Amino acid sequence: MESVDELQPPERLLMGPGPSETHPRVLRAFGTEPVGHLDPAFIEVMDETQTLLRETLRTDNERTIPVSGTGSAAMEAAIGNLVEPGETAIVPGNGYFGDRMAEMVRRAGGTPVTVDTPWGQPLDPDDIADACAEHDPSVVGVVHAETSTGVRQPDMGEITAAAHDHGALVVADCVTSIGGVEFRMDEWGVDAAYAGPQKCLSCPPGASPLSVNDDAMAKIKNREEPVRSWYLDLSLLDDYWGEERAYHHTAPINNVYGLREALRIVHEEGLEARWERHRNASAALQEGLWALGLDPVVDKSVRLPSLITARLPGGLDPGEIVETMREEYDVEIATGLGAFADEAVRVGCMGYGARRGPVLETLGALGETLAKKGIDVAPGAGVSAATDAFSQ
Repeated sequence: MESVDELQPPERLLMGPGPSETHPRVLRAFGTEPVGHLDPAFIEVMDETQTLLRETLRTDNERTIPVSGTGSAAMEAAIGNLVEPGETAIVPGNGYFGDRMAEMVRRAGGTPVTVDTPWGQPLDPDDIADACAEHDPSVVGVVHAETSTGVRQPDMGEITAAAHDHGALVVADCVTSIGGVEFRMDEWGVDAAYAGPQKCLSCPPGASPLSVNDDAMAKIKNREEPVRSWYLDLSLLDDYWGEERAYHHTAPINNVYGLREALRIVHEEGLEARWERHRNASAALQEGLWALGLDPVVDKSVRLPSLITARLPGGLDPGEIVETMREEYDVEIATGLGAFADEAVRVGCMGYGARRGPVLETLGALGETLAKKGIDVAPGAGVSAATDAFSQ
């Protein structure tokens, strides 16, 4: 075997749908000396992380933990624990991650019922109510921030009320909203919420937020059959992250360090101030995109500030634009997913990237790329429009 060189990944500006730019303080936290996962010093870190996570999710739920794994692990923990074999779950049909919910329901032994909604639009609470009346689900899933389309789900309180009227628990995906887009778990009546750290929290993936309220935990503890995943069984994880601190698995120590620091940064900035920063940076980014001739996919009233999906001018291939920006400018954006894969790009505005510098650099690279591809546009038009927006 030939020798393997020292790791030297390229320096990219991460402005796609995730991972986002990592905050320098979080990177330093990752390099901190680890201790044992049952060391009293680490247990104190666990307590602090849970407290900060509750604050960020706007919840008092005791069972609020970082799952050892990526956001999909937290997603599977929520679905796999709350859906029992033979039960029905309502899932959204307006994006890629609603489809993933459905697959996880099937693997848990349940039956998913999809509320069909065009991609690029939010769910209608009346459709949720009708589906609940017809199918009598035990769980209703909703994607608060759909990463595939850039749609923010409004009316969360109405959706949870409709589900609760039929005795169903609500599971919310807030992967692309936690720490950057308004999310109020307790106020909105969400029973279980999961997220990832690599979006608006600006922390590499590996320890993913999950919170369940007392009603959800009661359902988990009263299951007729054990959860099919031993690793993600919340009745077992509760013994590790709860008061007992009993051994379950070796937690990813440094990932928890990084998440704790990311949440500490959220606390220092103030959650509502952070939401406002994302709105302002996103508004400037959008002005720049429209000035370059891109068109929004999602209506402004339900558009995520943290992720903008936009159609390219001139019938350009999204893959070619993404590749040129990455290889020639070291700026990462992404193509669309699913229904928008061949017509749109996704540009993130998250966490440490939701600032003037990253936004302007991204728009500069995109403007030059479009001009190279034959689009009749001033390469600096996006930067100019965004600069004006920031100054206002």
